[in-house]
Amino acid sequence: MLKRHQVLLTEWQTEHLKKMAKRNDLSFSEMVRILLCEGLLRAGMIVCPEYAKNVDTKKLDNLAREGTDIKTDTGRRHRIVSELYFEARKITDHFEKKLDADYEAEEHP
Repeated sequence: MLKRHQVLLTEWQTEHLKKMAKRNDLSFSEMVRILLCEGLLRAGMIVCPEYAKNVDTKKLDNLAREGTDIKTDTGRRHRIVSELYFEARKITDHFEKKLDADYEAEEHP
C-alpha cells in the first residue's frame, strides 16, 4: 500500500531522478522508491554484516545494471523492480529487528 508523503529534494536530486525516470519509462515516485530501496539494501548490508552474507551481491549488481539498461524490455524491468522491493523488504525487516534488539539492550542492561 502506498502512502503519500512530502519530501523536499535539492534541485540536482530532482533533476537526476527526473532523467532516470524518463530514461527508464517510470514515474518520478517509482524512481524515488527504487533508489530508496537500493539505499536501504546497501546500508542494511553494511549495518547487518551477518545478514549480508546471505545476500547475493553479484545478483543485485546485475539487476541494477540490467534495470538501467535502455535495452531491457518493460516487462523484465518490472520484474527487476519487484525483486528489488522484495530484497529491500527482507533486509529492512532484519535491520529493524537488529535496531530493536540494540535499543532493548541499551535500555535494559
